[in-house]
Amino acid sequence: MQFHHHGYVSGDPRIQPPAGVGVDRPEELPDEVDVLVVGSGPAGMIAAAQLAQFPNVVTRVIDRRPGRLEVGQADGIQARSVETFQAFGFANRIIEEAYRITEMAFWKPDPENPKNIVRAARTPDDRTGISEFPHLIVNQARVLDYFAEVARNAPARLVPDYGYEFVTLDVADDGDYPVTITLRRSAGEDAGAERTVRAKYVIGCDGARSEVRESIGRELVGDQANHAWGVMDVLADTDFPDIRTKCAIQSHDGGSILHIPREGNYLFRMYVDLGEVSEDDHGAVRNTTQEEVEARANVIMHPYTLTVKHVCWRSVYEVGHRLAEKFDDVPEQLVGIRSPRVFITGDACHTHSAKAGQGMNVSMQDGWNIAWKVAHVLEGRAPEALLDTYSAERQVIAQNLIDFDKQWSSLMAAKPEELDDPSELEDFYVKTAEFPAGLMTQYQPSMIIGAATHQSLATGFPVGKRFKSNVVTRVCDANPVHLGHHHRADGRWRIYVFADRPAAGRRSKATDFAEWIAGSPESPVVAYTPKDGDVDAWFDVKVIYQQDHTGVDLAAVPQAYLPKVGPFDIVDYEKVYAADPQDDIFEARGIDRDGALVVVRPDHYVANVLPLDAKEELATFFAGIFNTKKRPVAL
Repeated sequence: MQFHHHGYVSGDPRIQPPAGVGVDRPEELPDEVDVLVVGSGPAGMIAAAQLAQFPNVVTRVIDRRPGRLEVGQADGIQARSVETFQAFGFANRIIEEAYRITEMAFWKPDPENPKNIVRAARTPDDRTGISEFPHLIVNQARVLDYFAEVARNAPARLVPDYGYEFVTLDVADDGDYPVTITLRRSAGEDAGAERTVRAKYVIGCDGARSEVRESIGRELVGDQANHAWGVMDVLADTDFPDIRTKCAIQSHDGGSILHIPREGNYLFRMYVDLGEVSEDDHGAVRNTTQEEVEARANVIMHPYTLTVKHVCWRSVYEVGHRLAEKFDDVPEQLVGIRSPRVFITGDACHTHSAKAGQGMNVSMQDGWNIAWKVAHVLEGRAPEALLDTYSAERQVIAQNLIDFDKQWSSLMAAKPEELDDPSELEDFYVKTAEFPAGLMTQYQPSMIIGAATHQSLATGFPVGKRFKSNVVTRVCDANPVHLGHHHRADGRWRIYVFADRPAAGRRSKATDFAEWIAGSPESPVVAYTPKDGDVDAWFDVKVIYQQDHTGVDLAAVPQAYLPKVGPFDIVDYEKVYAADPQDDIFEARGIDRDGALVVVRPDHYVANVLPLDAKEELATFFAGIFNTKKRPVAL
C-alpha cells in the first residue's frame, strides 16, 4: 500500500480523499447518471468498486432489496477471485475469516457392504501449485461487504441505492443520456412509486430472472438437466469424520452429496442429490421440505448420521445450463456500427450448477471486465469500440464454463457403477483444477489483446491469460514481494520491463527503452497521459533487473523507472525490482535473457509480449486502444 505522497495521512490509508462526484455526493438518486448498475450482487459490487476509482464518472448502483444482503447463496471463492481481491485491497482480511480448502475427500460405497460409505481417496486441492492464493469458502454477503467498503472509501464515495426495482428501459438512437430507465420503489414510505432515470450506460447484474436482459430482447438458451439438488447451510450433530473437510460422497443407490465446510469452524453446506425430475414436474420439486432433504442426506451418508440443529439458509434447485447469445444490446449484424449501451453480467447471461463453485467467481470477472472499459470510454481514454470486446470476451468464457459444469455435474450425479473407472470423479477433479480455479481464461486477439508473435520471449506469461505473479526483490528496501500483487484495481495499464543482461547504469535495451518511454512523442506515456496528471496516472511502468538487489544501483536506474509523483514531486521507489536468486522470475516465467516487455491490462490479463526494442510496435498497439488525441505531459 502506498500513501503519504500527497502529504501525511494520519487516518486509515484505505480511505482515499473524495474527488469529483465524491465531493458532496447527493444522497438521492439523480435523474441523470453516466452508469446505472442494476443489482448489488457480486458482478454489480465489483463493478461499483472499480467505477468508484474514477471520480469524474457518475455511477449509481440500485437494488430492490431494502439493504445489504445478509445471507448469501454462493460461498466458493476460487484462487483467481482471491487474486482479484488482492487488487482491490482486501485479500488478506477475507483470507483470515474464510475456510481454506486444502484437500478433498472422496467417499464411495464400501465394496464389502455397499449400503455403507467409506473414504476411498484424498486429493490435494492444488497439487501443482497453480496459484499462490488459496481456495476459500466464505459467505457471499461478506464478499459484497468488502467490495462495498472499497467503493465507499474510493474517491467517488459510491454507496448502493437500495429499495429501487428495475422495471424496463428504452435505448434512443442519440442524445447525451440515451438510455431511459423506469424504476419502482420497492421499499420505504413511497413504495410502489415509479420514476425514470437517464443514463449513458446500464450494466445489468440482476440475476437469472434479469429484467434488464428481457428489456434488450436477450434470452437464456439451453437446457435443464432434469436433476434436482437440495442445498442447506446448517449447524448439525454428526459422527461423519470428515465433516470439516470438503467431500464428494457417492452412495450405492441413494444419490450423492457435495459437502463443503463453511467459515467459522461450525457451519457447513451440503448439496444433497434429490434425483431425477420428470419433465412434467413444473417446478414441484422446489417444494421439497427441509425434513425430506435431511432424510435423503442420512440415506446417502449411512452408516453415519446427521441431526440438523439449526438451518441458516436452504434452497432447492434444478441444474440448468443456459447462455445468452450475446451480452450486450447490439445485434450481431450491427457490431462495429452501433456501440452498446446496455450490458448483462453473471446469472443474467449464463446459468449453471453451483457445485463447481463458479457462479460468483465468473460473475465477478464479468463485472470487472466491463467496468474498467466503460470507465475508460467515459473518461475519453478509449474509443467506444472498446465496449464491443466485453461480450466478445466473456461469452466464450461462459460457454467454456457451461461445458465444464456439464461434465462435473454429470460425474457428481452418476452412480459409482455408471463410471468407466472407479476413480473417474477424483481424477477429473485433479486434472481440471486449473479451470475451476479461474486460471484457464485466455482471451483471443483483439484491440486489447495482441498476437502472440513474440510469446517465446516470456513463455510463462501467455498472451490473453492473467499475469501469473512471481516473487521478486524490491530494490529500495530488499523486501521479497510478489510482482503481481502491486497491481491494484486503479484502471491503469502495466508495462513490465524485464531488463536485458547489463546492469543498471550500463548501456542496454532497458536503458534505451527508458529514454524512449519517458521522452518520445510516440511513447504511450507521453502521448496519452493527461497533462495535469502524474506521469504514472494511466501507465504503471516497472523494471525488473536480472541481477540480485545488491547488484542494482538505484542511483544508476533511469528516471523513467523512478518517476516523481504527487504535488511534492516525490520519487516512487516501488517500480524497481530485481530477480530473487532463490526463485528467479526470469527462470520461473521463461523470460528471455535479452529481455522482454510484458503489457498487462487493468484487469490483470497479459495484453502483449514484445522485445525490448519493439518501440514502434508498442506505440502502434496502444494507438489502437487509446484515443489518438495527444496529451503532452512534462516529464
